[in-house]
Amino acid sequence: MKISARTLIYLFTSGLFLLLTQSCLKDSCDGVQKFIQFDPIYLTVDEIRKDIQIGSPRELCKPGKLFYYSDYIFVNEFREGVHIIDNRDSENPVNVAFIQIPGNVDVAVKGNVMYADNYIDLLAFDITDPTNPSFKTRTENVFETIGLDEELGHLVYYVETENVVEVECNDPNFGSNKWFEDNRVFLPNAASMDNSGGFDIDSNTSGAPSGGIAGSFASFSVINDWLYIIDEWRLDVFDLADPCNPVFTNAVDVEWNIETLFPYGDDLLFMGSQNGMFIFSLENPSNPNMVGEFRHARACDPVVVKDDIAYVTLRSGTFCDGFTNQLDVIDVSNVFNPTLLASFPMENPHGLSVKDNTLYLCEGEGGVKAFDISDINNIGENMLDSDNSNDAYDIIALPHKNVALMIGADGFHQYDITDPSNLKRISHIQANENNCD
Repeated sequence: MKISARTLIYLFTSGLFLLLTQSCLKDSCDGVQKFIQFDPIYLTVDEIRKDIQIGSPRELCKPGKLFYYSDYIFVNEFREGVHIIDNRDSENPVNVAFIQIPGNVDVAVKGNVMYADNYIDLLAFDITDPTNPSFKTRTENVFETIGLDEELGHLVYYVETENVVEVECNDPNFGSNKWFEDNRVFLPNAASMDNSGGFDIDSNTSGAPSGGIAGSFASFSVINDWLYIIDEWRLDVFDLADPCNPVFTNAVDVEWNIETLFPYGDDLLFMGSQNGMFIFSLENPSNPNMVGEFRHARACDPVVVKDDIAYVTLRSGTFCDGFTNQLDVIDVSNVFNPTLLASFPMENPHGLSVKDNTLYLCEGEGGVKAFDISDINNIGENMLDSDNSNDAYDIIALPHKNVALMIGADGFHQYDITDPSNLKRISHIQANENNCD
């Protein structure tokens, strides 16, 4: 899932995460409320647009979103850039290059061109040879930031400090669900800013698509000659007739806090938001039009679709302020009227992927699980296998191979899924937070 600047603003101003460590009686004052301090990070345009560095591979540190293209894996290093992994031998993947892109959280591919965000700009790279990519073009001012200070530059994000502030109950800030001071933000110490990189696969595809395959947390999606990018409450549309020179064509207003995109065929785009699932028609690809929606309890939710069935995960414990952990199964054969077929309680579901009659689901600290989906009404009771030996964030079951790609806090994993009831981990590239800058 991508956490953009406006998400933070929404978080700070919408009354989230209220937690009082002690209450204050009407006639006495002996309580203390603890707040975590978040400090603003400003960057000038020159700092954002400094030379793009393409160089030798480096260790994964804080891996984010995952993308597959032509036997190469692109792993986002959250706000730092993109790792390129040669995966022609799934049992022995090789980290071959790193593109340093400040502020990067997502990528997409059309043909031999990769698109990536750079805080406020959209970049295009030639990846004809993925081991030796080259920077081609920059489309400026595509993405908005939290704010702009004439002297300090763009406010791009907030960093959680180790400082926990205790507020006495006679302080005017006691009882607040947030407060601001000198551009710093203070949130109750129960608040969690899930700053993991967020983590579009048409599961009906029998072969590897030429545009590659993204994870279920994708916020970029390429469909034919069009690039779609979500930016909280807006869907930006770019014409890719000349792939190295994307042309901004339209901005479509959408529901607040849209988080994920999933292309279904050539004419539908599914969006996951904190409040529901939305279906957009691409009959006019330059001007997507919403045709259907399915509302649910407030929660983070990626969505994937196969054979007119949508699978949506809802989870708690994130900035989305949700308290639900479940899998929703929705009939979308009538896109104008999506219908809930079943819901199943889960542990803490994150990303997901569907191949044939198997749903592969990431459960965070609960690892990876495989479910038989041939009986829609009993998916929850039909778990085929699981591996809880690692933290699992997002997964891609490749449509043309018996291999699943998984990203988690401890790095990049691959599974042999020839037999979904016997998941076999076949490789692992370790992430090392000790080497984070």
